[in-house]
Amino acid sequence: MLPISCNDGKTFLLILIRVGVILFMFPFFNSRIIPALLKAGLVLVLAIILFPVVDREILEFPDTVLGIVQLIIAEAIIGMILGLLVQIFFESVRIMGQLVGFQTGFGISNVLDPQSGIQVSILSNMAYLLAMTMFLIMNGHHILIVAMQESFEIIHVGRCSLSGDMFQKMMGLSADMFGIAIKIGAPAIASLLFTQVAFGLITRLMPQMNIMIVAFPVQIVVGLLFFGISLYGLLGIMERYVGNLRPLLRGTMTLLGMEG
Repeated sequence: MLPISCNDGKTFLLILIRVGVILFMFPFFNSRIIPALLKAGLVLVLAIILFPVVDREILEFPDTVLGIVQLIIAEAIIGMILGLLVQIFFESVRIMGQLVGFQTGFGISNVLDPQSGIQVSILSNMAYLLAMTMFLIMNGHHILIVAMQESFEIIHVGRCSLSGDMFQKMMGLSADMFGIAIKIGAPAIASLLFTQVAFGLITRLMPQMNIMIVAFPVQIVVGLLFFGISLYGLLGIMERYVGNLRPLLRGTMTLLGMEG
């Protein structure tokens, strides 16, 4: 029989909660096509691996149920914040694809995204899967696993500090999500806007022309061409994002681990 105390069991539960929430917030792992049993098994394995390296001496468990619930909520909040830091960028890519798809005329032809189980634009789904593939090729998942281990060194189990700086940082990152989407899709968005303006002028100059028949195929060709250019630019943006991901995670964990 393993010599595991009651406090060790409670600590392992908190570690399991943090690891589980972080993983389930990560892109490509929160996909519905991955069996739930496989997800639970991976969370359990990572929690078991991290358990021996976590400092358990500084954790004092409260005697009340409310205190235990507060510890569980704190671990869940830590996991959600760290997971959102990664998810925000991929949602920016999804928004970019949605904007370009709508301007191109693909707003009607939505498909079921197997990752999220919702209806999304074809271009949005393509951009999201490509960004995910590049992230894995650049070993971004290694950064996430290392950051998960570092989180227990910076933010001790059961300790979570939600300061005003933390909220301002998260609000700033959420606002940047739309800016990143525009930057990535700028070639396609701008070219489609100029195309629509050009066809608007042609309509005014030649009202007898059936502009819908001419404009729709031209708009699709221009949209797909410049969407490919946007995806090429996504490569450089992804490289910078992966390079800055670890400092971003460490800075956020430092804010969360600060004593109030």
